[in-house]
Amino acid sequence: MKNSIYSKLIQFLKDELGLSPDSLEIAKKASEQNQGPIPMVLWQYGLVTIEELERIYDWLEAV
Repeated sequence: MKNSIYSKLIQFLKDELGLSPDSLEIAKKASEQNQGPIPMVLWQYGLVTIEELERIYDWLEAV
């Protein structure tokens, strides 16, 4: 993921979904360990609902 999109995604996750910095750090570390893209990691760890996951992917498509 490009840095500018990554930064915007993190901001979206904070502002629109209200994710905490701790949740985002967990997802970032897991993603870096090749456990999948950040949105999927967030869902797998129960940090977002399936509806929120859909919102994330809809947002990514629009960016």
